[in-house]
Parts: sequence; C-alpha cells; structure tokens
Amino acid sequence: MLSRTADCLYWMARYTERAENTARMLDVNHQTSLLPQPAEFLEQSWKKLLTISKLEDAFRAQYDVINRENILDFMIYETGNPSSIVSCLFAARENARVIRGKITSEVWETQNTTWLELQRILEARNQSDPSRLLDWVKHRCHLFRGVMHGTMLKNEAFYFMNIGTLLERADSTARILQTKYEDPITLKALNNPENDLKEVTEGTDGNFFDFYHWAALLRSVSAFEIYRQIYSDQVSPKKVAQLLIFNKQMPRSLVCCVNELIPLISEVKNLQSKEIERLLGKLKASLDYSDIDEVFTQGLEEFIEDFLERINFIADEFSNAYLIPLAVA
Repeated sequence: MLSRTADCLYWMARYTERAENTARMLDVNHQTSLLPQPAEFLEQSWKKLLTISKLEDAFRAQYDVINRENILDFMIYETGNPSSIVSCLFAARENARVIRGKITSEVWETQNTTWLELQRILEARNQSDPSRLLDWVKHRCHLFRGVMHGTMLKNEAFYFMNIGTLLERADSTARILQTKYEDPITLKALNNPENDLKEVTEGTDGNFFDFYHWAALLRSVSAFEIYRQIYSDQVSPKKVAQLLIFNKQMPRSLVCCVNELIPLISEVKNLQSKEIERLLGKLKASLDYSDIDEVFTQGLEEFIEDFLERINFIADEFSNAYLIPLAVA
C-alpha cells in the first residue's frame, strides 16, 4: 500500500476519534457546569479542557476570558484550532475523499454526510443547543465506526484505520486521567484510601469534587455504567484509575488499547515494524506486570507522563515507518 493511502486511512480514523473524544469531554463539562458551584471551580473545570488538549496558549491568543461560551466556541467551531470538532470532521472527510477507492461507499457516504449535515448546523450555530450538537457528533462518529466494521474487508486499509483509532484513544484516556488527578482534592483522597470521596471533601472544598465530578470523568469515556457493574460501592479515585488503566475488558482503558494494537501491527508488518512491535511489547509488559498499588507508589502523574511519552513515541515511529513524513505532508 502506498504511504499516501495509508496516511489518509490512518488520519481519517484518528481525526474521527479525536472529534468524538472532544465532544465527549465538552458535553460532560457542559452538563457539570450547570450544577451550582463556585465560579473559581467552574473556570478551573473549563481550563482543564484546554490543558488536556495542550491548547491553552492558542486559546489565550484569541480569547481574553476562560468561560463556557468561549471554550465551546473554540473547541467546536474554531477552524484555526486543528483539534476543534469542525476541524477534525473536515480533516476526516478530506482524507476519506482522497482514498475513496480504498474504502467502501458506505464509509465514504457516512463521512461525507456528516460534513454536509454539519454545514447546516453551522448556519444556525447561535441558536443551537450545545448538548444536542455534541450528541450528534458522538452519534456520527459511532456510525462511522460501525459502518467501518460492518462493511470493510479485514485488510490493510481496515488495519490502518483501527491503528489510528486506538492510538488516539489511548492518548485521550491518559490525558483525561492526568488532568483529573492533578486536583488537590484528588491527591487528598488518594492519601486517604479507606475514605470515600464525600468524607474527604467535607470541610474542605464542599462536595463539588465528589460524586458528580467523578461520574463526569467516567461518562467522558463511557465508563460510568461499567464502573457500577464492576464496583457496586462508592466512586473512588483509585478504582477509577484501576478501571481506566488496567481493566482489559474496558474498551477505552490503556491496557485494552495496547493489547489491541499489537496484533494489528503484526498484520501490516514491513522491514521497519520490528522496532514498533518491540516498543509495544515492552509497554504491554509494563502494564501486565504492574498493578494500581504500584502505580500510586510510583506516583500516578509520573506513570501517566511515562505512558504518554511512550505511546506518542510509538505513534511517531509508526508514522516514520508507514506514513508520509510530516515535513513532506
């Protein structure tokens, strides 16, 4: 397969996954912001969305105030922001257009229809409800993935699309965990593992960082119902981390993403892929032979930083081995 074709397949899937992840985080934050809470907590929660995406500097270059309206505008509509939903859906559609011969007509029609419907939504953006728009984005991304799995041959094109999806998903889950666990109230909870969050937060910052905010984190990765199925007791920071890092059945957990990447790389082997397989194998082993207690002994922030560095290095190595170099693209 030509590098140009592989590049388009990979980035089509990766941009679609990024659009969905952004929509998830914005929707959860929007719903949580409607709860009564101090203004400083509200600003902090919106600022974290920029921190997750490494976009704080780009945002401050265009906006003076961090608030719900400006963040939603920047993260949904701003074409100058390469990670905005509009930018991601446009990039996904353009990549699909270039390689229409390598994807099924259903996959192309799904991407193209999403972009055309988005144009109608943009015309009424001032009157639109953010939650309805974000739900629509999630639905269209789910539809793309379902059509891809239901109509594509299990060949190299399919594998490149899945690799892009999983690398983006692993990066997103790790960043969400990293940002949430930087909360001072979270650190206090982790130092009191026998207490539930309500006990820890009483007498400090109120209950604004307890159930609703942890439920919001879980919902941002579609894990709230899964958490309730596995742990029937109180939502606790340690168990949330265990679910999103080590649970092999959780579709968006770090270990699940890594485990699914390994056989996909084997399917697209070339002369340069041995190093990628080695790096993924080492990352898998470090996850398989670790546990949540060891992670918190090491420090969760250090663990997530190390994971992000390794998974993004793997993504860079994959790009060098299979895709168009960024300097050329």
